[in-house]
Amino acid sequence: MTAIPDVLVIEPCVFSDARGFLYESYNKTAFLDATGLDVTFVQDNHTRGRKGVLRGLHFQLGQPQGKLVRVARGAVFDVAIDLRLGSATFGRWIGEELTEDNLKQVWIPPGFAHGFLVLSESADFLYKVTDYYAPEHERCIAWNDPDLGIDWPLQDGAPLLSARDAGAPSIKNIGLAGSLLRSTGM
Repeated sequence: MTAIPDVLVIEPCVFSDARGFLYESYNKTAFLDATGLDVTFVQDNHTRGRKGVLRGLHFQLGQPQGKLVRVARGAVFDVAIDLRLGSATFGRWIGEELTEDNLKQVWIPPGFAHGFLVLSESADFLYKVTDYYAPEHERCIAWNDPDLGIDWPLQDGAPLLSARDAGAPSIKNIGLAGSLLRSTGM
């Protein structure tokens, strides 16, 4: 369990021997048993980044996505922020280091902003989503918003950002009041 009960860290059962390892990165029944959640994933995404790249903090209004995230190569610091209006944990964040060695996964429910910082020389980041990407609904929050106070483990100064992420507004200025986000879901 994390400091935000709806965000879950999942540690898969890994079978290792002299040849390497095998684990099921996703099994619908095992996910249901571990989380109590019966979700449908509609898309898998794969992103690669180099050390210092920070992606996020992204979310979608009107068509929110739940995400099951993991790292296949390298290491990242993964962050989820509760944006569900009325939630007891609204505006709070959790961070988890995900690596190719620890094989941890994080379930991020719909209604959360998400982002990650690449810690290793490069990283392959994989995630399953519960709804399709909808650019008209996509929003972003500033990675360094002082109201969030995220303790990013920056190693070499400022992160590498996209132009959109560099110009993202603060959580106070993203206009959630008229959104479809609610504490009980979407």
